[in-house]
Amino acid sequence: MPERPSPGLDPRMHTALHRLDLRIVRRLEGLLHGEHLGLRAGPGSESAEARPYQPGQDDVRLMDWSVTARTTQPHVRDLVADRELEAWTLLDLSASMDFGTAEEGKRDVAIGAMAAVTVLTQRVGDRFGAHFLHRGRIRRWPARSGKAALMSLLATVAAAPAGGGDAGSAGATLAEALEDLARTRSRRGLRVVVSDFLDTPPEAVSAASPAPWERALRSLGTRHQTLAVEIVDPRELDLPDIGLVTMQDPESGRTRDVRLTPQLRDDYRQAARNQRAAVRAALRRCGVPHLLLRTDRDWITDVARFVVEQRRTAHRLSRHTPAIPR
Repeated sequence: MPERPSPGLDPRMHTALHRLDLRIVRRLEGLLHGEHLGLRAGPGSESAEARPYQPGQDDVRLMDWSVTARTTQPHVRDLVADRELEAWTLLDLSASMDFGTAEEGKRDVAIGAMAAVTVLTQRVGDRFGAHFLHRGRIRRWPARSGKAALMSLLATVAAAPAGGGDAGSAGATLAEALEDLARTRSRRGLRVVVSDFLDTPPEAVSAASPAPWERALRSLGTRHQTLAVEIVDPRELDLPDIGLVTMQDPESGRTRDVRLTPQLRDDYRQAARNQRAAVRAALRRCGVPHLLLRTDRDWITDVARFVVEQRRTAHRLSRHTPAIPR
């Protein structure tokens, strides 16, 4: 039975979202089977029931001292792997994400990336929610599960108006949005940050001058399984040889006539290369996996390759994790 469009949603938009969902499901079909791995290497991170300590068999580091003190008998507390997680996506919908020169813009690819992660999450029964950084405000979408919730989430994002709002008005930054996500969603799970990270200065290649969002993302990654998805358009990396053009800053709305001379194009290319290197370095220091998606590439294939490689890496780590000494 076909799904009924969400109230107030353009039927054409609903059809487009349904096609996007089908594309993602069909292309990623068969990549993930079974339950996901725990968030930490080893037996797990969630506490189970306490039981009497078995000398020579149990690790003394698992000793439950509170139970031991109450019963006057040594007790340990087993750990179980995390099986049911909450997945939260922080989606950057700032004005720079409205840019795009390929068939799909940066916002389209960002929404698709969020949908792909959510599809993989909801298929194993996890709940998923989202925070949006839109027009300088942080908006929250509650955690739910199921196909209907996914379509409602996509419809909410797709209906968000483009543009940066009031030019020159101060608003929330990506760092503040990351801090808000960490503060309001404390239960351990998956955290996905989708952004172009354009507010990263080129000097952020070293820890001496970190990116403005680096501290918040590192803090988020210490508690949760975190993934950073960077969205890039080819025109942000290189400029075409087309002479005089009028350029507009999507964040401030300011315009300027620029003649694209060979020297200017070379300087721009080098600056863009330095800025992207700074993003990679900052994400590496945060210790989070980094997925780069371009608007001029098949981003679903890139997501699929990334997921497969992450699973292989996790499998290798689980095989080579040393056993806890007894």
